Amino acid sequence: MVPVLLSGGSGSRLWPLSRSTYPKQFLAMNSDCSMFQETLHRLDGLDHQAPIVICNAEHRFLAAEKLREIESAVHAIILEPMGRNTAPAIAVAALESLKKYDDPVLLVLPADHAIQNVEIFHKAIKKAEKLAKQGALVTFGIVPDQPHTGYGYIKRGETDTDGGFEVKKFVEKPNLDVATKFLKSGNYLWNSGMFMFRASRYLEELEKYQPEVLNDSTAAYEKATADFDFTRLDADAFAKCPSISIDYAVMEQTKDARVVPLDAGWSDIGSWSSLWDICDKDYQGNTLTGDIIALDTKNSYVSAENKLITTIGLEDLIIIDTKDALLVAHKDKSEDVKKIVELLKSEDRSEATIHREVYRPWGKYDSIGFGERDQVKRITVNPGAKLSIQLHHHRAEHWIVVKGSARVTKGEDIFMVHENESTFIPIGTVHALENPGVIPLEMIEVQSGSYLGEDDIVRLEDKYGRA
Repeated sequence: MVPVLLSGGSGSRLWPLSRSTYPKQFLAMNSDCSMFQETLHRLDGLDHQAPIVICNAEHRFLAAEKLREIESAVHAIILEPMGRNTAPAIAVAALESLKKYDDPVLLVLPADHAIQNVEIFHKAIKKAEKLAKQGALVTFGIVPDQPHTGYGYIKRGETDTDGGFEVKKFVEKPNLDVATKFLKSGNYLWNSGMFMFRASRYLEELEKYQPEVLNDSTAAYEKATADFDFTRLDADAFAKCPSISIDYAVMEQTKDARVVPLDAGWSDIGSWSSLWDICDKDYQGNTLTGDIIALDTKNSYVSAENKLITTIGLEDLIIIDTKDALLVAHKDKSEDVKKIVELLKSEDRSEATIHREVYRPWGKYDSIGFGERDQVKRITVNPGAKLSIQLHHHRAEHWIVVKGSARVTKGEDIFMVHENESTFIPIGTVHALENPGVIPLEMIEVQSGSYLGEDDIVRLEDKYGRA
């Protein structure tokens, strides 16, 4: 068995904590680990090979860092140059698995789900594995506990065969009346987006029903290039691939679809209210994260990133405060957060896509102050990491070390800058910054000039392949 982690996502449903450059699977929502890491931890106790991770090229260093933090080995991290939905991504994973194994069973898992009862989850996987080895294409159907209108549904057959049911049909997200009827019937399950099948069976069915997807995915995979620890799919070939989900491409077409019911406290955490549903709560039904004083406040989710939040006389609210944005919403409207993101994108607002705090392969920076011709950043460089050798055409930079020591390249000179020391990088000067120490390097960078955008970086040499 080869697990396949699908780690895409637009980062819109849990805005402002989640952004397109830092989607929800990389956030720690209900534990000390991110959902990406929790998905890997849920595999503990199963007999499986090293997982395959499929993620957006923009998130490659995030995925690698989350793997490093929990010392998790993977078979491959495959980078998509652009999103093409789940059918092409799974095709690429199947091709990769067949390169090393003799027709393995793939366990396809989105990296942004929560499952509370891992023991029941494992039992369902073992049932599905038995069916998959017999040639079935298995999906996991969540036993519904409410008439939810945010999920697609699966109508199952009447007969339980080896722990799975025949799939009668897939149903799009229903309205409340229809969802209520589904719940009462007992024959409908939520569509979880988790699957299990042999790699060859998936490719056979994809070739039968969506040959263009298979051909373009295969071309992108066969022309892929190695990029450090990553496999980068060919952009031109992958761009030609139709964007289609596995549900439409295969599962709704195949005659061998089976569904295994799963009742293990599952959630796709598709909104702030669904996150509140699964989180620990205080005696008033509140989930409070950060520095918060809540008086006469009930059934609310409040998160404070860097300041004190106080509430009085509130009920059923979502309050999310980050360094650059504040969301206040009624729980019943939390699925409409994506409309805010769409509006921000239409106005070309940076808050739609990036945080004030931005992660890079060498560490992170926090833009703490802006002016018309100046910007102040707090920069953290990980031990042993080095920024690219670069220059700027429109800005100069002043660096002040507040913790650790920096090795600085400035033109032809290379020298050390220690705590409470500073240096100045003039406009147009080739420079680089490195942390040769064993503790994080922390420094303040003051930029000044006529243009301060991130695209005023000319990388001449870069250890992370960005030059």
